[in-house]
Amino acid sequence: MDKFIIHGGHRLRGSIRVNGSKNAALPMMAAALLLERDEVLVLRNVPDLGDVRTMGTLLERLGVRVERERATLKLAVADDTPVQAPYEIVKTMRAGICTLGPLVGRRGEAHVSHPGGCAIGVRPVDLHVRGIAMLGARVKTDHGYIVATAKRLRGGTVYLGGAFGSTVTGTANVLMAAVLARGTTVIEYAAQEPEVQELANLLNAMGARIEGIGSYRLVVHGVERLRGTRWTVIPDRIEAGTFMACAAVTAGDLLVENVRAEHMTAVLETLREMGCGLEVGSFSVRVRGPRRLRPVDLNTLPFPGFPTDLQSQFMACCCLADGISVVTEKIYPERFSHLPEFCRMGARGRKYESAAIISGVRELHGAPVMASDLRAGAGLVVAGLAARGYTEVQRIYHLDRGYDHVERRLNAVGAKIRRVAEKAKEAPVRETGTG
Repeated sequence: MDKFIIHGGHRLRGSIRVNGSKNAALPMMAAALLLERDEVLVLRNVPDLGDVRTMGTLLERLGVRVERERATLKLAVADDTPVQAPYEIVKTMRAGICTLGPLVGRRGEAHVSHPGGCAIGVRPVDLHVRGIAMLGARVKTDHGYIVATAKRLRGGTVYLGGAFGSTVTGTANVLMAAVLARGTTVIEYAAQEPEVQELANLLNAMGARIEGIGSYRLVVHGVERLRGTRWTVIPDRIEAGTFMACAAVTAGDLLVENVRAEHMTAVLETLREMGCGLEVGSFSVRVRGPRRLRPVDLNTLPFPGFPTDLQSQFMACCCLADGISVVTEKIYPERFSHLPEFCRMGARGRKYESAAIISGVRELHGAPVMASDLRAGAGLVVAGLAARGYTEVQRIYHLDRGYDHVERRLNAVGAKIRRVAEKAKEAPVRETGTG
């Protein structure tokens, strides 16, 4: 396994370009399962990430031909009979559950393993299952697999509200199931995230009839078939926010390019509250960090609120703010595995129920730390950039799932990060004898 060695204390300056959105690309790739044989879906601006490659492998197991040329993917159904999304693939990536809706909607049957991904707290799929069942599928769990069958789904009313708000992947799943269903489907309390909006826009470009995009109420009029199309994936707002946090915490001056500012209203407002100078352009944001950040009260919420996937990165900023910050996690209340790692670096913070109370310190110091999930790893990189001395971030394979060569891109704007291959530990020698 690789690790990062970060020499902190260097201001970031220059410009850095944001890649296409991982969280938008993955369900869009799954939408290829809705196509007739030999129809082609072309997706541009697709990031080269671990999760994208895993989804490609999964789709190939499901009969989809996947070809990549630079940042463009071509997807075409060569065999529309496979219906099993196996455990050994889905366990590594939660987005694998997004094959459930299109499989049962197009092929009439789906056997999808319960998903894996980052350990950030309980993320049940009951809303996915309930939504598919409300469209007429027979759904059961069999040896760790969600098994759904239906000759053809029928329209209905599906409510997707949960204990912590609407479900993004659940909305994507039900939406893809409904586009080929007989009749009209109404999805109440649908997720409004930009990634869901873009999926709906893509499906309409493929011939679907979806109304109410961007609202809590989606109306889907079922069609007989979909066709291939070409689509450009939106910029990754989480990657953009991560780079902005890097600029803020290092008192840097960074131009973040290929940004949709309308997707980042809450993030930009938080940066202003922290004392950052912002220049918002048509497709860019310039961030200038202050000498000392101001504390904030931060609450993660469904879009257009502050995204949970940026909570750890901005908590790293709070660790160096001049005062007390409160970070409340309203999406995944247990998502605080990075807090003890920050404390290893000299941060002062404690968890109280679904909140973390952070007392800012003058400086962090480098230490060995471990990434427990993708976004926790990103938060540790942010902290390491500002820390005095050297920070060793282990288990960066989590980061590679969501950031394409992040060390090279940050180094180009002034960071000092080395990727180092960790040597495997030798097994201890066991002494044997006859007595």
